[in-house]
Amino acid sequence: MKAKTVLFAGVLMMGASLALTAESWKNVSVVDSQCLEKVKANPDKHTTKCSLACADQGYGIITSDGAFLKFDDAGNAKAKAAFEATKKTDHLRADVEGTKSGDEIKVTSFKLD
Repeated sequence: MKAKTVLFAGVLMMGASLALTAESWKNVSVVDSQCLEKVKANPDKHTTKCSLACADQGYGIITSDGAFLKFDDAGNAKAKAAFEATKKTDHLRADVEGTKSGDEIKVTSFKLD
């Protein structure tokens, strides 16, 4: 019985470490949560001005399979700062690195393309 308990604990720890592995998303569309449904069909037309106006709703990415992964607070702050500094008016794409948990990314790196 003790061996089964140790084995089970080991499997749980492996699963937890896999869940916390950093991931990266390259050249993905970044949109605010408020406008997601409105721009999902063509996120590249979503404007920087609108993204900044809706910043309080938070940001996220649209993955290649069409899923929306929202950012944590740090990621929202990084995205907003990048939008404030850019001269781009639309086509908001970025390289994002972080740890995915469910439908949220704990963002460690955000670089606007």
